[in-house]
Amino acid sequence: MPTAAEGPVGPFPPGVDPAEYDRLRRRVLWRMPTGLYLLGSRSGDARNLMTLNWATQVSTDPKLVAVSVEKPALTHRLVAEGGVFALSILARAERAVVRAFVKPAQWDEDSSALNGHRVREALTGAPILSSAAAWVDCEVRHTLDCGSHSLFVGEVAAAGEAGDADVEILRMEDTRMSYGG
Repeated sequence: MPTAAEGPVGPFPPGVDPAEYDRLRRRVLWRMPTGLYLLGSRSGDARNLMTLNWATQVSTDPKLVAVSVEKPALTHRLVAEGGVFALSILARAERAVVRAFVKPAQWDEDSSALNGHRVREALTGAPILSSAAAWVDCEVRHTLDCGSHSLFVGEVAAAGEAGDADVEILRMEDTRMSYGG
């Protein structure tokens, strides 16, 4: 199966130009509103924060959150091995921070920082951005193969928020970033 980097990915309706239809489909999928988060992962001493937009709550009983992670990503390996993840929910004012985590992060043990941004350890051991507006800490309960990505479904082990519950939360459309389609 070709990847997006190799060209348009089907299926295609009859009679359409695959390249033109692929561009249309991407525009439509990019219009779906999504948040923009930092996904913390850990396995042993290895830690990472990764910019992520595919996250959602999928159950209320038990409380389950799903995140979709591209298979070649360092975070994919860490979540699969460590069995935990933490989702840092950011204030809109923190939009510049997500750019620091589009590549694997460097851990500085002396300052408890990833890529120069302070983190703290969640109950599960996964990193949470210290300046996060809110966060959920999850233990993986299910993994689903979704082609280029895996969907990790985690049960919420802990959650919290910073002082201001009314802060505006960062969404993908608040940046010039796009992912998906």
